[in-house]
Amino acid sequence: MKSNKLIIFILVVFLQTGNVLSNNNIFNVNNIEIKKRGKTTNDILANQAIEKGFRKLISKILLEEDIKKLTVLKFTEIKELVDYYQVSDKTNNLINIEKINYNISFNKEKIHNLFYKKGVSYSEINNKELYILPILKKKNNIFIYNKNFFYKNWNLIKDNELIEFILPLENIEVIQKINLSKNNLLNLELSNLFTEYSNKNLALVLIEDNNFNVEKIYLKTKIADKNIIKKIDVKRSSLDKKAFYSKIINVVNQEIVNIVKSQNLIDIRIPSFLNAKLIITKNSNLVELNSRLNKIDLIEKIYVQEFNKEFILLKIKYLGKLEKIIRKLKEEKIILKIINDKWNIKIL
Repeated sequence: MKSNKLIIFILVVFLQTGNVLSNNNIFNVNNIEIKKRGKTTNDILANQAIEKGFRKLISKILLEEDIKKLTVLKFTEIKELVDYYQVSDKTNNLINIEKINYNISFNKEKIHNLFYKKGVSYSEINNKELYILPILKKKNNIFIYNKNFFYKNWNLIKDNELIEFILPLENIEVIQKINLSKNNLLNLELSNLFTEYSNKNLALVLIEDNNFNVEKIYLKTKIADKNIIKKIDVKRSSLDKKAFYSKIINVVNQEIVNIVKSQNLIDIRIPSFLNAKLIITKNSNLVELNSRLNKIDLIEKIYVQEFNKEFILLKIKYLGKLEKIIRKLKEEKIILKIINDKWNIKIL
């Protein structure tokens, strides 16, 4: 009788197998501001918010080349992707223009189907912090913290909701390391330069100002433990120094965002499966495990392959790389370990 109760309990918890589990809000777009002028109807305003929200969504999760593939979508096709929308706030200004903020929720399954048909991968960025050190080289002089427009103004030029750019505090050891390698800064190991943040996303930017019409910017990054070096040419045109320097910050920021996206891509055309055994110690493990798995957007479905009073064998369908799903599980205090060549799952 006790064994039968356990089996029923397992079925109640996990018989959602085959159903999409995740409730993550990556496909939600909030605070879409629309201005109401005159007697514009609520339907027209909502349609404007949906179209604007979709543009914001794809700019957030797609690479530049893939965004272009979706700009040809008709509005009727975009509207079909919406689960619901709601008005979050309304304000009026002195010239009788009402500002309305909308929250738009796009359907994950429909978005996935669209991306599948278009051959598009999307990016899910979990670690938004990036430690960046811009170095200015001018007339063979190196400027790191002082007299460096870029260090002082990097986060004043443009706010970026995808990446939080963090400039490290002044450090005498960093100054010494840079001065010792001033003739070949790109050979500096980022983990040695950012010793306090070696396990974070890192970027070193070398800006050469030779007063040329086209200046060379060298970018060295460590994103998701992968080192990437790029050279960027930025045209000065007729801009004054401040405007040109601001342009450099914008160009480099966009390049870094694209690099981060490229290292966090999810290809829905290539799902993966993970077989893992959960040893049953107490009934609450099942409820807790199901609850935590529910929070992971990368997990599409979960199946119960085998169960008895001692263990449950789960088959988890997920998107992305194995390293990433392991990291996401760890964030939810779910540990994967290989025991006797088989994955075992444990909740902490």
